[in-house]
Amino acid sequence: MRHITTAGMLVAVLALTAACGSDEVAEEATAAETTASESETPTEEPEPEPEGTVIEMTLAGGKVTPAGARVEAAAGEPITFVIDADTAGELHVHSTPESEIAFDAGRSEHELVLDQPGVVEVELHDPPLVVVQLEVR
Repeated sequence: MRHITTAGMLVAVLALTAACGSDEVAEEATAAETTASESETPTEEPEPEPEGTVIEMTLAGGKVTPAGARVEAAAGEPITFVIDADTAGELHVHSTPESEIAFDAGRSEHELVLDQPGVVEVELHDPPLVVVQLEVR
């Protein structure tokens, strides 16, 4: 009878050891899955570059850059003005038909498409400054 009790205790001890071991393995697996999922967090993809012609414009202290530069652009293709301004304003595009681009202080992007070939002045009226001359082909 003593052998049966010892054998029963041995089985119970082994069962508890196995149960504890499987808990530890399960905890380690969960920790590994958490670490893997944290490292697989998708990163933000950069915004795609605008197509067509991109014109970087800065307005600061009443001065603008570029200041009257001639820029080539393709008819029917987008022209993107990336504006960094210390004050709100409005660009006047002397095309046919004429158009305006209002912008706020800070950084902003504005897209324009010109279909008619020719030279088109883009200017500020306050202060009165020519920003670019678009040579639309």
